[in-house]
Amino acid sequence: MLNAIENKRKEDANERFAPLLRRNKLKVTQPRLRVLQIISEKDTAISQPDLEKLLGDSVDRVTLYRVLATFEEKGLLHKIFDLHGTATYALCSTECGENHHHDEHVHFICAACNSIYCLEDFKMPKINLPHGYQLQSIGVNAVGLCAQCRGLGEV
Repeated sequence: MLNAIENKRKEDANERFAPLLRRNKLKVTQPRLRVLQIISEKDTAISQPDLEKLLGDSVDRVTLYRVLATFEEKGLLHKIFDLHGTATYALCSTECGENHHHDEHVHFICAACNSIYCLEDFKMPKINLPHGYQLQSIGVNAVGLCAQCRGLGEV
């Protein structure tokens, strides 16, 4: 029974993410599919150590590091640092591309559980830079308490 569930999960990931990998000129591999599947199922950004736990022995640490770095470079994931300085990862918007992220939104970090939520509805204002300046990224974090830590459950 568990094998049938795992096979169905692999088929779903392959169907959902193989075209995305091919569009970005990336080889379709199980580690890449599995990482995209796990991240897409999360409501919050996820750290490499947490991904390692969920992946178990199926993907080694070096491979995971390379997958995350490649996905970030290709514009599939964006990196957000939590309150402890740990890098976490979330899916990018479809507007992102190779070496050019457009994930210009606010990140909400819960001060109690350290979960990070992408707040897509809050866009960054246009920034008028002085002549000769080039913007590379914008990062705005809002810190507070998530609904679960406030005892409100999921809202």
